[in-house]
Amino acid sequence: MISDVMRKNVENGSQIRAMFQMGKEMAKEFGEENVYDFSLGNPYTPVPEEFAQAVRDCLDEYSSTELHGYTDNRGYEDVRQAMADNLNKRFGSHYTADNIAMTVGAASGLNAILKTLLNPGEEVIVLCPYFTEYRNYIANYSGVLVEVKCDDNLMPDIADLQAKITAKTKCVIVNTPNNPSGAIYTDEVMKQMAATLEAKQKEFGTDIYIISDEPYRELVYDGAKNPFVPDYYKNTIVGYSFSKSMSIPGERMGYLAIGSDVADFEMMMAAVSTAIRILGPVNAPSLIQKAVAKCLDAQTDVGYYDENRKLLYGSLTEMGYECIKPQGAFYLMVKTPIEEAQFVELARNKYHILVVGTGSFGAPGYVRIAYCCSREKIERSLPAFENMAKELGL
Repeated sequence: MISDVMRKNVENGSQIRAMFQMGKEMAKEFGEENVYDFSLGNPYTPVPEEFAQAVRDCLDEYSSTELHGYTDNRGYEDVRQAMADNLNKRFGSHYTADNIAMTVGAASGLNAILKTLLNPGEEVIVLCPYFTEYRNYIANYSGVLVEVKCDDNLMPDIADLQAKITAKTKCVIVNTPNNPSGAIYTDEVMKQMAATLEAKQKEFGTDIYIISDEPYRELVYDGAKNPFVPDYYKNTIVGYSFSKSMSIPGERMGYLAIGSDVADFEMMMAAVSTAIRILGPVNAPSLIQKAVAKCLDAQTDVGYYDENRKLLYGSLTEMGYECIKPQGAFYLMVKTPIEEAQFVELARNKYHILVVGTGSFGAPGYVRIAYCCSREKIERSLPAFENMAKELGL
């Protein structure tokens, strides 16, 4: 018999993954061209040629023993230094290889740092709306998830943040650009958040950390600037993934960046290294470490996602849907004119549109549309969206 914890996790399985699997079954039944699956945030744009070339160069440059053996738990030193140099060049930071831990994507990094920080019963604040898997990650280490509501602009409600911080608060997860809203936190919001956390650290005599989850850092539109969170708050741990910026989610490559002035830095880095090992990843994929280090300035075609964003937002608002215009990432939140679950069911069963309700993201009354897909799929889906809008009286 499996554990009670995993039994609960299975029963509460990811709504996103479940919808994705349902979409595959519907495509078999109705034809792929007649099913409009916008459930999963799976990058669509091509992998940059620089990355493909870097993989080929690594295969030629290194011996098989060098390239495919174990590395240090935190990754190759030269790769970690390359990550540090790139961050320093872009953001004026002062990282070295000693501040970086290569991870098996962003999820592994988040799990490693939560394993490092949390004692049972300590609290992790998440800012609504938030990525649904945070709930499971926090539960993995017997932490307590605490939701902070958002305002009408999908920015964190600072007053609610102040009210929710207690002596048991260990960290706050910040995700900007945000999944599911595409919102980018403003300079003013980040300053207010930092001031609040500084004051609460003094009040309770504790260390409170920000975990800045940044898989969508490069996906921004209309000249928007995404905040570099360590500039605002010293006790910040940055978690990054190359899944979106290079369209390589299956390669599972990311890193943690922890500044030397973060509280308990030396012990934290040692603990992260240990956590990476005992959680199972042991070390990030060796070939891909070397490859990404060779092409850190390469990016996928963000302009393609921007055109999808404009097409979908413009079309749906014209039909009468109330949409939140995203500033980054590749998700669009649409307000449901009927109860959220009813909207999701109507869209799926009658119009073959698969979207995810955002109640599980801490923002009920909306659905999330992932527009990281072919332009043709969006265009094919528009008549279905329009017919549904007419049925709903929009």
